[in-house]
Amino acid sequence: MESKMTKVSLVYISLSGNTESFVRRLTDYLLEQHPSLEVEKIHIKDLVKEGIPFFEMGNPFIAFLPTYLEGGNGVDNGDVEILTTDVGDFIAYGQNASKCLGVIGSGNRNFNNQYCLTAKQYSERFGFPVLADFEMRGMLGDIKKVAGIIEELYHIEKKRKPVRFSFF
Repeated sequence: MESKMTKVSLVYISLSGNTESFVRRLTDYLLEQHPSLEVEKIHIKDLVKEGIPFFEMGNPFIAFLPTYLEGGNGVDNGDVEILTTDVGDFIAYGQNASKCLGVIGSGNRNFNNQYCLTAKQYSERFGFPVLADFEMRGMLGDIKKVAGIIEELYHIEKKRKPVRFSFF
């Protein structure tokens, strides 16, 4: 159990619903594992849609970024971000880039070199790591992997599995 309440902040944008689904399921999983955890979710699309000005984050956060690029192959062309640039603007606002612990990229592996390319570009641009990636809406294994990364980054004690003894 956590001795004090830990606040995990997740900044994301979801256009097709895949990233939002992943963040929701990740949040549910984290809260199931750590009931005293506080999870703050900031959907950049909602901020922009509602005309809420960008703000400086008060604590460290993890960014979730789907890949939307112009056509092409991601090598010779097709490496220009479209539709998700507001996330970059939010991260660039004030000191937010220094508070970003890293980025989780998502995409479709059918696009080969373009898979999670935007997350890789943000990593280079802002100097934080690509922590993980997942395809489309992600699978349970992806959620568990990202939850483990969050536990490590936020120093959350992992839930211990009960020890079972067998005498036979």
